[in-house]
Amino acid sequence: MTTQIRKATIEDLDQLSTLFDSYRVFYKKQSNVNEAKLFLTSRLTLNDSTILVAETAKVLVGFTQLYPSFSSTQMKPLLILNDLFVNSNYRSNGISKLLIENAKQIAKAASSSGLMLETEKSNTIGNQLYPSIGFELNQTNNFYFWEC
Repeated sequence: MTTQIRKATIEDLDQLSTLFDSYRVFYKKQSNVNEAKLFLTSRLTLNDSTILVAETAKVLVGFTQLYPSFSSTQMKPLLILNDLFVNSNYRSNGISKLLIENAKQIAKAASSSGLMLETEKSNTIGNQLYPSIGFELNQTNNFYFWEC
């Protein structure tokens, strides 16, 4: 079965919201498909992120979401690969790699300095995947977060 990677549209909202909710549950957040739909509606209508979807036989099976930022030191745009998720029934088919390769093309087309991402240390699959497709673990900087 062929998987197509394309930019999400508002017509994808129902299927995408379900995938997005599953992604959040994976990261131990409480399920809320309605709020997921509202959040994604805003992203798609405001066009403040790029959402790529993986579609197999007219079913959305995965997605990634990119947010624009900037690198002051490189004086270029930077894309944050914030979300990556593939339905568990479709994993191990290279769909994550397809999504990321398409994200890399978007970064290149935008003359971006690159893609940045973070994942939990416990995400064994992601922590094996990212280095295998050219991402380097930052060993020199600490990542801090202040929660409101």
